[in-house]
Amino acid sequence: MCVVATLVHVGAVFLHVAPANPVSQRYSRQVDAWVYPLFEQNWRLFAPNPDSVNRRVMVRTAHTAPDGSVGVSPWTDLTALDRAAVEHDPFPSHTAQNLLRRAWASYADTHGTDDTSRSPRAVMMQKYLSNIAAERVAGHRAGTFEFIQLRVVTLPVAAPGAAAGRRPPTPVDNRLLPWWKVTAHGK
Repeated sequence: MCVVATLVHVGAVFLHVAPANPVSQRYSRQVDAWVYPLFEQNWRLFAPNPDSVNRRVMVRTAHTAPDGSVGVSPWTDLTALDRAAVEHDPFPSHTAQNLLRRAWASYADTHGTDDTSRSPRAVMMQKYLSNIAAERVAGHRAGTFEFIQLRVVTLPVAAPGAAAGRRPPTPVDNRLLPWWKVTAHGK
């Protein structure tokens, strides 16, 4: 069973990274379903494409009380939590540094600017991003919640040698996503 699973995995990844051919085109849906999002292959390790902007991903939660009232939490800066987690770690993992950033980039690529899912991959990326946000906020805040909302603030990269007393850069974009239902989280 392990040998078969290994051969299927190696074959699917090979078809994913190989140049387009009749076999990879015929089985592209099955290969993509296997590869994305956990086994995605790219060459950014060797030729990175650095971001030209800084993005802050923030999340807030909502909880419906038994009396029907809805409580909304303040915003939690997930990007700041990620930075704090790797800042003093001598061996930070690639996942800890890039999971949220890559999930947002994949969501933005599949949804455009109107937050409409137009493909099964887009629906999967929305669920992936909401799961990451829900797990992160549940690990840092007490209480229960059933809904999350994300806000992504995009700022230009500061010029090299920018003086420390200057005004902070003006956001290029402040994107507020719709509320998403998540499985109940909390303690």
